Amino acid sequence: MAFNSLVTLNDGSKMPQLGFGVWQVPDDGAEAAVIEAIKVGYRSIDTAAIYRNEGGVGRAIKNCGLNRKDLYITTKLWNEDQGYDNAMKAIDSSLKKLGVEEVDLYLVHWPAPQRGLYLETWKAMVEIKKQGKAKSIGVSNFMPEHLTRIIEATGVAPVLNQIELHPKFQQPILREFHNRHEIKTECWSPLGQGKLLEDSKIKAIAAKHGKTPAQVIIRWHLQNDFIVIPKSVTPSRIKENFEIGDFVLSADEMAVMAGMDDNEGRIGPNPMTAQF
Repeated sequence: MAFNSLVTLNDGSKMPQLGFGVWQVPDDGAEAAVIEAIKVGYRSIDTAAIYRNEGGVGRAIKNCGLNRKDLYITTKLWNEDQGYDNAMKAIDSSLKKLGVEEVDLYLVHWPAPQRGLYLETWKAMVEIKKQGKAKSIGVSNFMPEHLTRIIEATGVAPVLNQIELHPKFQQPILREFHNRHEIKTECWSPLGQGKLLEDSKIKAIAAKHGKTPAQVIIRWHLQNDFIVIPKSVTPSRIKENFEIGDFVLSADEMAVMAGMDDNEGRIGPNPMTAQF
């Protein structure tokens, strides 16, 4: 059974809790992958300027057979486009490639603190929303100090922070900050880039439910009230990742997975030290 729950963001808008990510999907393959995902039932598509596949996603939006209003489209501003004027140009470039007049959600992809521009960029995001080019605005990979600074300076909290989060790297301090400020937690690399699929504890839970390890991990995210965007270009896996509506993990199973957290479990770049 598919999963179609919506979550309400702090600006009052709603978005699907389970979406489809297209990181590392080449532009010439993005249209087919996204159309396949839409066929399965996904309505939320997550791309980014740096993925260089906004054009392919745009072709899918045009050719998928659904109205634009039936889809929830997220894209992200890349680090080189930080700064007020650059950000105002970057959104126009993304909208053109996607072939839409507005995105549902626009994110600052990384704080890139060494550039010293994320606050100025956030002020541009506030203006982008005012101009109707993005219904909602948020961030990705921001840490508490970055979030505190932009909220205190503008009075506008991001609707969500998209971060690396999976059972081996659960980010409890950042999640607690999000909860205090009504910022939703959205998870990239929810399957630990595939590294968690062979974990014996997860495999045991999956066997008990007659599900795959990937389905168990995605279910864990959803039961923690996270927004989650697994990616795949394989039709069978695209379908599998969406069919997680017909089982529930028990409190004991959730506790087993909560116990897998590891401070050293980060797979991707550290937002405090990443140089790009």
